Amino acid sequence: MSKVLVTGGFGFIGSVLTPKLLKKGYDVKILDSSLLGFDNLDFIRDKIEVIKGDLRDLKCLKKSLEGIDYVIHLAAISNDACTDLDPELAYETNVKATENLVNLSKSNKIKRFIYMSSSGVYGLKKEEDVTEDLILEPITTYSKSKRDAEKIVLKANDKDFPTIVIRSATACGFSPRMCLDLTVNILTIQALTKGVITVFGGNQKRPNIHIEDITDYFIELLEADENKIAGQIFNAGSENKTVLEIAEIIRSVIGEHVRIDVIKSEDNRSYHICSKKIKDELGLYPKKSIKDAVEDIKNAFDSGLISDATDPKYFKIELLKKNLKKINKP
Repeated sequence: MSKVLVTGGFGFIGSVLTPKLLKKGYDVKILDSSLLGFDNLDFIRDKIEVIKGDLRDLKCLKKSLEGIDYVIHLAAISNDACTDLDPELAYETNVKATENLVNLSKSNKIKRFIYMSSSGVYGLKKEEDVTEDLILEPITTYSKSKRDAEKIVLKANDKDFPTIVIRSATACGFSPRMCLDLTVNILTIQALTKGVITVFGGNQKRPNIHIEDITDYFIELLEADENKIAGQIFNAGSENKTVLEIAEIIRSVIGEHVRIDVIKSEDNRSYHICSKKIKDELGLYPKKSIKDAVEDIKNAFDSGLISDATDPKYFKIELLKKNLKKINKP
């Protein structure tokens, strides 16, 4: 039975991915810092191996790779707000620690290394189709760290150590480790709890992908023909909607009573991506929509799975602020 290391396995995406890996028959080991907590996977805790530790700790990395066949690298100081809080920590975690993980994985003869990057690495593009071959022009600390890590991952690729980069749109929908630092998720919660959606600007495009789809993609990449994926980059998105269009979708699900307040914003950053390559070359395409994600969040909220939408545990930036002083150099 093959064993997969999932870094950041207790996070928003990892919490959906890990049960799927188990269902597919993989053994799973998780390396996670516990910043977001460990209770969300209690229902499968006896079926997974957990390493609690810092990605920057070499000893921890070595221990995590023992007995591993495949690596799915999700862990990072993620989103612009979190990386801006401590750019040095972000670089150490997102770039330097990734380099260490890649080098150790290669020396350990890991069979496949899959890295989750971000569509933000493209920066602002005027092209209608933002494809994988365009020049990267990231403008934020977070997206720059993803670009730099990508280079490390792709440079390490060879016939004995296939590496893959997936440039994901923003994942949306419900997860056992719910995250509300995301456009679709937070606007849906606003509609549910306040009956009002606050949109800053509105014309900025935001590429999204349902969390069920992106996690399915990772499993498919584990099993895809190596000749089709080694050393490759794949965009992974579903819909490129403006923030105002997203708000309208949410209102259509939650109810016409929801008011949309549009506030002028100086932040006109607009991102979009083309995901034709992953469909044409691997046959992977999204099966769910932003509307599906909104419905999933509504169902979770109505059933009490999202207890208090103001709880800091749902916001990565709040958790990082709270724990920043505890995150010492390993």
